[in-house]
Amino acid sequence: MKLLLVEDDDSIAAYVAAGMTQSGHDLDRAADGLTGMELAFTRDYDALVVDRMLPRLDGLSLVRALRAAGRDVPILFLTSVGGVDDRVEGLEAGGDDYLLKPFAFSELLARLNALTRRGPARREDTMLGAGDLTMNLIARSVVRSGQAIDLQPREFRLLEYLLRNKGRLVTRTMLLERVWDFHFDPRTNVVETHISRLRAKVDKPFDREMIRTVRGSGYILEG
Repeated sequence: MKLLLVEDDDSIAAYVAAGMTQSGHDLDRAADGLTGMELAFTRDYDALVVDRMLPRLDGLSLVRALRAAGRDVPILFLTSVGGVDDRVEGLEAGGDDYLLKPFAFSELLARLNALTRRGPARREDTMLGAGDLTMNLIARSVVRSGQAIDLQPREFRLLEYLLRNKGRLVTRTMLLERVWDFHFDPRTNVVETHISRLRAKVDKPFDREMIRTVRGSGYILEG
């Protein structure tokens, strides 16, 4: 792998660099966000590892800028900022994974291997659709039957995940993990509440409902 590490902590950077070298991977390092952004825009990488708290340009702004420009390289946040809201914010900014400090190098490498196996998003995947519903991932827009639908960020992520799995059963646990990054059951009705809000925008104004509940199992978005 050819990797870019954007990290201002010299000791962590040296630790990661040593591990990557021993594992046979190439690593570039940027000590601030602006340098990291310049490298990410001018060189090709298999994946980026980005700290959130960076001088000159923070990690969230860096990732948002890359995604806004259509750069689809896999990005893993490596940070000590680890609250649930922080992780959600990082994923919604365009990160693909989130690893907290302190960390084991073996886990970092395993996560990067998983991200790069998936590969960058294919060009055609910037557009998702089912029936008369389309989603533009670059413009962050949703249209059904020619009518624009205004979604909140979480609703957008929820619909995106349903579209990527159209015709397949999506369980509540799957949604908690992939849309909210919860790897435990928060014992709330957060999924049901957001499904209801999404239906109010995507289904109710139209003749045919697309989001179907499978009682006791989850949801299916039908084309």
